[in-house]
Amino acid sequence: MREALRVVAAGAGATIQDAGRRGYMRFGISGSGAMDLDLLALANALVGNPGDTAAIEIAMLGPTLVCEADRCRVALAGAPFVLGLNGQRLDAYTACDLRRGDRLTLGAPREGMRAYLAVSGGFALAPMLGSLSTHTRSRLGGLDGTALRAGDRLPLLDPAPAAQPLTLPAHHRPRFGGPIRVVLGPQADSFTEAGLRTFLTEPYTLTARADRMGCHLDGPAIAHADGFNIVSDGIVNGSIQVPGHGRPLILLADRHTTGGYPKIATVISADLGRLAQVRPGEAIRFEAVSVEAAQAIAREARQAVSRRLAAMIPAGGGSLDSAFLLACNLIGGVVSAEPHETAP
Repeated sequence: MREALRVVAAGAGATIQDAGRRGYMRFGISGSGAMDLDLLALANALVGNPGDTAAIEIAMLGPTLVCEADRCRVALAGAPFVLGLNGQRLDAYTACDLRRGDRLTLGAPREGMRAYLAVSGGFALAPMLGSLSTHTRSRLGGLDGTALRAGDRLPLLDPAPAAQPLTLPAHHRPRFGGPIRVVLGPQADSFTEAGLRTFLTEPYTLTARADRMGCHLDGPAIAHADGFNIVSDGIVNGSIQVPGHGRPLILLADRHTTGGYPKIATVISADLGRLAQVRPGEAIRFEAVSVEAAQAIAREARQAVSRRLAAMIPAGGGSLDSAFLLACNLIGGVVSAEPHETAP
C-alpha cells in the first residue's frame, strides 16, 4: 500500500489546492487554486517543493492527520493555527519530519483564517484538467472532488527528503491586516458618486456567507446609477459585484466565470491573500489605487516572497545545501510569474 497521510478528523473544509486550473475559464470551468499563492509557495519551499505543488488549504479549523509513511516532512505557512505533533506544540513556518504512526493536529488559529500544509514531494493524485486543485461545487480535482473527510488517505509521492528541515525566522513571516486595495471598475460608471463614496469610506463586515467562491459583505447600501443588471461578462479573481440589494460581493478562487451584476472594483492581486485571512464578523475597508500603483505593489509582493525564500535557514543550524538552493530557484520562477486571470 502506498505511503500516505490518513485523515482522522477533517476539520472545517480543508481541501487540496495548487496554483490553479489554468486556461479553462472560457469553457465555464473555475480556475480554483490556493486563495493565497504566496503562502502556498512559502509552505512548499520549507519542504523543498516547487512553489506550485499541491498542498492542504486549511480554513478556521484544521484536520488531524496520522502519518502512514516511514518518514514524511511537513510545514505549515499562514494563519497561526495551533499545531501539535503527538501532543507537543510545533512552530509554524518550520519543517518537521513525521514518522510512521505520528499524529499531527491542527486546531483553530489565534488570528487570521487560512494556512497551507505542504508535504515533501506532494501528493500522488491524478490531475484533472492539468491541476490537483479541488473545486467542490463541480467535484473536480483533489481527492474525489470533495473537501477532506475522516478516513481519507492522501497518497504521497516522495515523502523522505534528504535535505535538512528549514525554518523561516519570525521577523520574516508575513503579517495580515490593513485596508483592501482595489482598482475601480470595470463598471464604476454604473454607480452614483455617492455610491462610490460609500464604498470607499464606509466599513463592511464579512458575513457568514463567506467561502472559497466569494465573500458576502454587510454594510451601507451602494447606490446604483441606473439599475443593477448588465450583460454578463467575465469575472476575475477579486471582482467586486454589487447586486440589487447594494452590498458588495467579492468573487474569489472558486468563482463562477461570468456574471451579470455591475462590478464596482477589483481587488488587486497582492491583496487577495490578505482578504483570504479575514474572518466572518470582521470589518474591512477599501482603498482605491491606480492600475500603475497596483502593478507596482504586485512587483513588490513578488520581491517580498523572494526575500522570504532567501531568508529561510536550516531549522537546526548549519548551511543550506545545493538541493534546497535549486528548489528555491524553481520556486522563484513560479512566484515571479505574472498573475493569471487575476486582478492587476
